[in-house]
Amino acid sequence: MSIIKSNLGSVVSQIFSRIFSRKLRLATLAGSIAALVLIATPAFADSYTDFFRAVGNDNADEVSSLLQRGFDPNAIEAKRGDTGLMLAIQGGSKKVIEVLIDARNIDYEARAFNGNTALMLAAYKELPQVVQTLLDKGAEVNRPGWTALHYAATVGNNDIVRLLLDKFAYIDAASPNGTTPVMMAARSGHILTVKLLLDEGADATLKNQLGMSAIDFAVKFGHKDIAEGLQYRLEKAGNPQPAGK
Repeated sequence: MSIIKSNLGSVVSQIFSRIFSRKLRLATLAGSIAALVLIATPAFADSYTDFFRAVGNDNADEVSSLLQRGFDPNAIEAKRGDTGLMLAIQGGSKKVIEVLIDARNIDYEARAFNGNTALMLAAYKELPQVVQTLLDKGAEVNRPGWTALHYAATVGNNDIVRLLLDKFAYIDAASPNGTTPVMMAARSGHILTVKLLLDEGADATLKNQLGMSAIDFAVKFGHKDIAEGLQYRLEKAGNPQPAGK
């Protein structure tokens, strides 16, 4: 009797095993077919390419059409991790910027692989209206590392610097190596931006991890007028700092 029970149990086990295995194969096959159907569907197979091509060509109608059909506005291109909005800002696709900046579920905080955000790029490309719109929509001004204020200072756009400061941008924000916006302005030779940042409270005594201050940047890149202006400010404040030291 025990032998019969054992054999019966073995047979039942084999039957259930076969049934389970068959169901598993069917499920796998169904999943594979679904995936193939999805990939083969033009809306999914081509929309990625169509989207980024439309962004580059400033084709707002095509971008709008893709979004209406469910394309993700936060999709990134593979090389740098830029979103469509980032690429539109960099490429000057103004019509597409207008579409994407108001797109449903758009992520204003998305970061490219190098850490850039739409706000940072708008500051660097000197697009004050885009910067203002992003700020109004709640784009974050202060984040660890490079910031929009660094970028605005680098290009010497005081209108954008003011917009960011009005939204409480940290004036002495430190890049990964400790470089501040006023250092970038001094490095790039933007004397009026240096003055604006100092007037708003930037600390010219700070040094980055390479031991360089704003004066050092001004001297290294040949901006004598900025170096002298910074020295005058520091001496007046009782913090003299020899240039290039």
